[in-house]
Amino acid sequence: EIAAAPGDPGSLEPGTATVDPAPTASGPWGSLRRFSPWTRVVLGLLPALLPALLFLPMVLSPPMNHDVAAVLAFTQRWLGGEKLYSELIDVNPPLIFIVNLIPSALAEWTPLDGVTALRLCVLALGGGCWFLSVRVRDRVAEGSVERAFLDVLPAFFLLGGGYDFAQREHLMAVTALPYLLCAGARAGGRKPRGRFAIAAIAAVGFALKPHFLGIPVLVELLVLWARVPAGTPARAIGRGLGRALRQSLRDPVPWIMAGLWIVYLASVPVFFGDYLFVVVPLVWDFYVGLGGLTAMQVVLVPRMATAMLLFLPGLWCAFRWSGDRLGTPGAALTRLFAIAGLGAAAAAIAQHKGWSYHIVPLELFACGLAGLTAALWLDRRPTTAAEGTRVAALLGALCTLYIVSNGEAPWKQLDYVGSEVDGLTQLMAKDAAGERVLVLSPGIYPIYPAVNYAAVTVTLRTMNVWLLQAAYERCLPDGRRYRDVWDMGRAEFFVYRTVAEDFARTPPAAVVVDLRPGIPWCGEEFSFIGYFSRHPLFAEVWSHYKLTGEWDRFRVYTRQD
Repeated sequence: EIAAAPGDPGSLEPGTATVDPAPTASGPWGSLRRFSPWTRVVLGLLPALLPALLFLPMVLSPPMNHDVAAVLAFTQRWLGGEKLYSELIDVNPPLIFIVNLIPSALAEWTPLDGVTALRLCVLALGGGCWFLSVRVRDRVAEGSVERAFLDVLPAFFLLGGGYDFAQREHLMAVTALPYLLCAGARAGGRKPRGRFAIAAIAAVGFALKPHFLGIPVLVELLVLWARVPAGTPARAIGRGLGRALRQSLRDPVPWIMAGLWIVYLASVPVFFGDYLFVVVPLVWDFYVGLGGLTAMQVVLVPRMATAMLLFLPGLWCAFRWSGDRLGTPGAALTRLFAIAGLGAAAAAIAQHKGWSYHIVPLELFACGLAGLTAALWLDRRPTTAAEGTRVAALLGALCTLYIVSNGEAPWKQLDYVGSEVDGLTQLMAKDAAGERVLVLSPGIYPIYPAVNYAAVTVTLRTMNVWLLQAAYERCLPDGRRYRDVWDMGRAEFFVYRTVAEDFARTPPAAVVVDLRPGIPWCGEEFSFIGYFSRHPLFAEVWSHYKLTGEWDRFRVYTRQD
């Protein structure tokens, strides 16, 4: 069990945490004296960890998140020699592909497959962030419930993403947690240990998408305000802010983060020029408006609205709770979680899609805020370490119930057998295992992760045919089903030409065709084969393919040589 007795000989770190030297023998583990300090901590916290650990089998079970699988597959093709942003066209900035080089290299150089390697890497990242989250805190100054809840909160951030495990938003939230705890310590005037590593890891997490950068900006502004001495009269606020600003300028954390962002930004035109000059114009012209929602429509998406209903009461408590000053550790942390939740909500709205993974950071920050607020309230009366652990377990169970009721795990994993991913995986594994495959589909799911599980390599230069979706978002005014070549825009002609030329240059072992094109009905259904067969190169090579398998809306054609 965890105790809060300064100077205890079982202290993990002097002045930060202690282990009860004489726990009772009535617990499930009997006497904990025979265990090492860290083992005693883990065993003592196990009841509070159990709700989070329920998600571990889920994140290790199929199906892997489709976007995560698609990025991994693209990175493996990049590592295999294809050129990113010229032969591999995607809307994501390069950092997520750089990060995915680690599991891709492990899959290339070890017996691990890509999916397993990526999951192990994310678990290792979560373990490192967990260690930093414990190291950065002054655990002796925390109440029993607060201490136990914050000890296990990193596990909820790591595993609570559920089906969206390893998404960019999930990775950002995992790396943001130790940064928030570090910011709480900095707001209280401490120079916490591990702050250099925390700043570097958080900088990478926030740089995965430009939408995330508002969170550290808001956090640093709150830390700056916290450094203004409490009780400063209104007429002296300017001087107080000046002193706080000078203190912030001497703080290495924001400088480390800003420095890494500047280096990354400067490297993009040098090493990834095609992203700026080829992909960004395509994103601006076609992707941004594809299937977009207004800000109000995003807020009213059921999952987003539910998350906001959880978050808003915690936001009110964080800034209105009487009796707490901004500079006190507990109050500072609640405000930091609240401000991070605001930034996460703004990022989800700014992407105007309302997709599930856009909402995950808001859900995690909201659960953290709600649990921390409850822990601080319960710690107003003295509690023992054992009581704190039991209460933290209850708070964790409530977070788990919320995540299960509002998310896709574990239902997606339990329904995997016989699902679209499972069926398509078996179909491709039977006809094209280990081979190159042309996939013509408007969606990422279920193509990914089926191609990852079937170990096939997709030949399409984009992850799907989203450029065609954008080009045919509306029916043509003259009633034609397809544009003539001379009427095509640059982006549509690029897809039309490259698919046909790549197909003819190195014919794949199989072609997978989705019968639901994701394009409006305009007198007749849009046919991918009919569209590309107008190109003579495609038509000639296509004549050598025959239908060999089908699953639901997918058809597989294999080359007959």
